[in-house]
This record gives sequence, C-alpha cells and structure tokens, in this order.
Amino acid sequence: MTDTVHTETGRDPGTLSAALAAPLVIGGRAFASRLLIGTGKYRSNDVMVRAIEASGAEVVTVAVRRVDLDRRKEEGILHHLGADRYFLLANTAGCYTADDAVRYARLAREAGFNDFVKLEVIGDRETLLPDVEGLLAAARELVRDGFTVLAYSNDDLITALRLEEIGCAAVMPLASPIGSGLGLLNPYGIRAIKRRLSVPVIVDAGVGTASDACLTMEQGVDGILMNTAIAESRDPVMMAGAMRQAVEAGRAAYLAGRMPRREIAVPSSPERGMLE
Repeated sequence: MTDTVHTETGRDPGTLSAALAAPLVIGGRAFASRLLIGTGKYRSNDVMVRAIEASGAEVVTVAVRRVDLDRRKEEGILHHLGADRYFLLANTAGCYTADDAVRYARLAREAGFNDFVKLEVIGDRETLLPDVEGLLAAARELVRDGFTVLAYSNDDLITALRLEEIGCAAVMPLASPIGSGLGLLNPYGIRAIKRRLSVPVIVDAGVGTASDACLTMEQGVDGILMNTAIAESRDPVMMAGAMRQAVEAGRAAYLAGRMPRREIAVPSSPERGMLE
C-alpha cells in the first residue's frame, strides 16, 4: 500500500483541525457523524436502538422491501426510529432489477420517507455484487425523478465516474462482499475512486471489525456504512461504540498523515551528543 496522499487539505495544522471538525455533507445536508448504520439482523429492536445510540450515527438506513412501513406497529423497526432524531435513509436492498429498485424507492417516498435513497441493484444471488447496467439505469431514472441518490457499487473507478456523471449525490463502493466481514480488499481502488470523484465516497459493505473501519477511513474516504459487523457481534452495543471510535480515529489519522515507509531502520532519537 502506498502512503496516503492528501487531496482535500494542506499541511497547515489549522486547516487540518478544521477538516477534522467538518461535517459530512451529502446532497446539501450536513451530518456530524461519518458512520452510517443499517438496521438488519439485530436480535431485538431494543438491542438495535441501543447499538445505534452507541454508534453516534445520524443516518440510519432501512430496507424498504424488508420492513413494515407502518410506524404505528411496536414490533416494527420504524416504530423505534424517530424521524426527529435520526435521518432515515431508505434503501433498495433485495432488488435485482432496475425496475424493482425504482419502484421501491418511490414506495418509500410515498410512505413518508425523504428524497434520499441508497440505491442497490444486485446482480448475483451468491456474491450479492452489484448489477452495473441495472444500477446505472436505475440511478438515471431516480435522479430524473428528483431523488438524492447514494449508489452502492463495486470498487470500479469507471462505474463510480458514471454514477457521478449521472448526478448521484454519493458513491458507495464496497470494501468486500456484503456480510462477508473480510475488510478492505482493494485499498488502491478505493483511493482511486476518492481521488477522482467530487461527490462524497462512502464505503459500504465488508467491514468486519473496528480495525477494518479505521483502515478504511485512513484511505481518505468520507464515511462508512455498516450493519452486519455490529449486529452479528457478541455485544452489538459495545461493537457500535468501537466502530464509532475507529471511524473517528481513521479520519484523524488520514488527515494527520502517516510517516513515510522506509526499508531501512532510522533511530528514533538523535545520535549526536550520546554518552561515550
């Protein structure tokens, strides 16, 4: 892995501190937290709510195709997620065609969600990798329809550039396949996407533990969306807190800049003035 190269800041400490405090801005909306959280696979709604609180996340994503959209039902997820406290991001998880993804995005808006949508069009049931052709088609239609689209994609630069050209508000390349927990497999590809795009880059899927989250943020990306790593841990509330700290640490480390890698040893203290 090559050394991190800053593309958004200079080396002035004041500039770096300002960058660290800067919010994540997507589609003109600012968020203090750079950690976005999913709502699937929790053992109970109570655990889910406490984990989300521990994560510090403001953006919480909900699979429109898999949840009961009636907020009045206590057994449903939405009953426990007040829109006045969290920014609810509808997603099209489970959609395998562009038509389905567009249909469920519109259903979410009709059910009272905002105009933001996390767009997923899956192309393969075994790997859950995106269908690039369907993704681009659905993104075009939803952008034309006034949606603020955050598009889940593979780690391919060309696809990311096309999504930005279409008008997506953020591009969300995977770290590794959904639910795999394999961590960041292609840091070069993620850095290339971040370097070339102007819209926020939010890494989605594959982060397995806090060190994965920190390493991912050290690539300079704008945020991370995760679900399974927290929901399937032994203690989701504790893991959510660890992920919060990891995202913050990774962001700070990226901005601070790592030391150069060397293939020789260099003493950590001056050699001049040593006692004989």
